[in-house]
Amino acid sequence: MIKLIVFIVLFFFILYHFKVMKEEREEFISDLNELTSIFEDSVILITGAGGSIGSEICRQLISLKVKRLIMLDNSENNLYQINLEAEKISDSNIELIPILGNACDSFFVESILKQHKVDIVYHAAAHKHVPLVEANPIQGIENNVFSTMSICRASRKAKIKKFILVSTDKSVRPTNIMGASKRLAELIVLANAEEVNLENLDNLNKTKFSMVRFGNV
Repeated sequence: MIKLIVFIVLFFFILYHFKVMKEEREEFISDLNELTSIFEDSVILITGAGGSIGSEICRQLISLKVKRLIMLDNSENNLYQINLEAEKISDSNIELIPILGNACDSFFVESILKQHKVDIVYHAAAHKHVPLVEANPIQGIENNVFSTMSICRASRKAKIKKFILVSTDKSVRPTNIMGASKRLAELIVLANAEEVNLENLDNLNKTKFSMVRFGNV
């Protein structure tokens, strides 16, 4: 009798969770006018601009009529490809600036932010392929962790308005080096956000640090 009760409870428990998993989430539709009002006439820097995520952020921002789009990448071929595409899909009012360089160089990044008077940084530069990062842990940690430290430091010195880290769901209870390195990157952003809040600065001179986790990255 006890076994039967346990079986029935487990059956309905599995059935309920299967139903929840099968339910589709309600689609969230962005307000294009609201987004345009946020990004229009802004100067934005994308790190890892030639990557899969960085390139898509570039495409979306071009559609929102930003003033200037600075595309930073350490891969010449990737940077060439996204710059070529951006030139085709953007109008003449958007200034496109492709920059070949290393996001780990804090002085280099700071000079870009100050020279172009950047408002917003999207930090998408990262090594994301789990097997490759497992095989090359030093390079993975350098790119994912130290580039984040570098750009956070540069963003604060240049007093940009917003910094957004593009992270991954693999940073939640990480089981691999890639996930652990992205979790460290998140903690760096959180630490910078807390330090900025403690500084005696008015809101206009404070950089707002935030992050977003992408699924299946």
